[in-house]
Amino acid sequence: MSHPHIVIIGSGFAALTAVRELRKRDRAVRITLVAPRAELMYYPSLIWVPAGLRRGADLAIDVSDFLSRHDVAFHAGRVTGLADGGRSVLTDTGTLTSDALLIASGGRFLKGLPGIEHALTICEGAAAAESIRERLATMDGGTLAFGFGTNPKEQGAMRGGPMFELLFGIDTLLKKQGRREHFKLVFFHASQEPGKRLGSKAVTGLLREMQKRNITTQLGHKPTAFEADRVKTEGGEIPADLILFMPGMTGPAWAKDAGLPLSDGGFFQADTYCRVTGSDRIYVAGDSGSYPGPDWLPKQAHIADLQARAAAENLLRALRGEPPVARFKAELICIVDTLDRGIMVYRNERRALLLPPCRLMHWAKRFFEWQYLRTFRKA
Repeated sequence: MSHPHIVIIGSGFAALTAVRELRKRDRAVRITLVAPRAELMYYPSLIWVPAGLRRGADLAIDVSDFLSRHDVAFHAGRVTGLADGGRSVLTDTGTLTSDALLIASGGRFLKGLPGIEHALTICEGAAAAESIRERLATMDGGTLAFGFGTNPKEQGAMRGGPMFELLFGIDTLLKKQGRREHFKLVFFHASQEPGKRLGSKAVTGLLREMQKRNITTQLGHKPTAFEADRVKTEGGEIPADLILFMPGMTGPAWAKDAGLPLSDGGFFQADTYCRVTGSDRIYVAGDSGSYPGPDWLPKQAHIADLQARAAAENLLRALRGEPPVARFKAELICIVDTLDRGIMVYRNERRALLLPPCRLMHWAKRFFEWQYLRTFRKA
């Protein structure tokens, strides 16, 4: 008797958490993971690369041994679409057929603003983080402009936390180097309340931290374009010698060819069980999906892990012909690191909390990195 076959698209947080959860519950089910490389990029620590606390290469983790230990087949390829109602996964290296599918391929950044090539986006990966480090090292002074955007059709599709970390971390770095007085740091955002999804206390705390650090803000004006030496906004121009910007997010490029329901913002539309709406045995976890409320639901690794756990349980139930029961917890946990301290931000459906900067939170973030990655490093 052949055991059911599950295909997982992606090799990030949601995909690898799903592997662990599936294997905890079922040792016999066949699992194939498809991604360009058997590699986890540990994005949360990219913010330490510009300061030299980490190298980009340190954060690209080979997970082939992890997959082998969990009896998971690996298919190297880029997904181009789906067929047969999701039972076939089309890739540039062949077609995979499955009895159930988990989409955990992450999202992508919207690159529609004119001149976006003049901005560096740290969460694009190690190369971008290393480029920021190299650019800073060659500068004697000037203006550094920091900002992030969103998806106009899905306001929650943003990743602002790393930009606050980059802003405060570079300020700390320049002070440690004795160079801060030669630089002007400017933070720009379309909203008067940047980081509002973190909660009102977080917005107040983050803006207070900027004021303490003598960081200029330009808020409430939508960016319209970038040039090599400036940011253009609806409220005027910001001269800049280096632009660091995180665009809003949308779903994977192949989503439009998947034949599945998409949200207005281009993500796979999911229900409270992480099941793709109207589909048969197709689930989504992480940045690829659009989920029912709350409107502050983050695009971050923690929530991707929570969604993957729920999706894995429900997917196995679906293979047994049982209805889904597991829901993920709507929860935001974020340590906004400043290179030597950390600002703890927490939010759930009942409360929002912000703790002032302290050294303990910086070391907590470093400990969590070690604890998380040891699961995937070679035995």
